[in-house]
Amino acid sequence: MALFRLQISLPDRPGSLGALASAIGFAGGDIRGLVVMKSEDGRGFDDITVAIPGNDPTDLLNILRDIGGVEVLNVISVE
Repeated sequence: MALFRLQISLPDRPGSLGALASAIGFAGGDIRGLVVMKSEDGRGFDDITVAIPGNDPTDLLNILRDIGGVEVLNVISVE
């Protein structure tokens, strides 16, 4: 499994983080770390470390981008 650190912006409302976590699981990912960075102007900003099968996060990123209001701001490979 490959590790990636995702910097995410999402709506700051109940259920948003849960939907994000469910989508990561649906894509076969495993959350290894989560840091809530800040909440600003109705948006939450989080750093999430995710382990995924294989080495290409494209499928995961596409699933996350399909969630309403979620923006993937940055993807960093963690080795």
